[in-house]
Amino acid sequence: MADINHGHEQKVKIDIHTKEIDLINRDPKQINEDVVKVDFEDVIAEPDGTHSLDGVWKLSYTTFTVSKYWCYRILSAIFGIPVALLWGFLFACLSFCHIWAVMPCIKSCLIESQCLSRIYSLTVHTFCDPLFEGLGKIFSSVKVYLRKEV
Repeated sequence: MADINHGHEQKVKIDIHTKEIDLINRDPKQINEDVVKVDFEDVIAEPDGTHSLDGVWKLSYTTFTVSKYWCYRILSAIFGIPVALLWGFLFACLSFCHIWAVMPCIKSCLIESQCLSRIYSLTVHTFCDPLFEGLGKIFSSVKVYLRKEV
């Protein structure tokens, strides 16, 4: 069989919906760096002179850390996919509104404002410019002298 493409490379279409995701670095843009990164020391602290027993402190640390870890995992397992579906729907609606309503409205307003600005400019140049040029010529001969009297 002869080569139909005659040496031309085929164009490969990449589907963005099936791209590989990084399972190690799940916040590559660091949008949650300072917001939800909460450790035991950020929440619970004992000042000098008010310390619990060392065993209680260690067990509290372990309890906090493990419960936060597993609670997050269980909540994300139960609600992660439905919430992702809701956020996907919300951002799809926002994109739709922006593309099909907001930008055409803004473009329409810009077109109308250009028309109105031309009418405004014509009005100012027709009526106001001669008026203010005349007033400028009238008051151009006015001189003001300031004297300081002691």
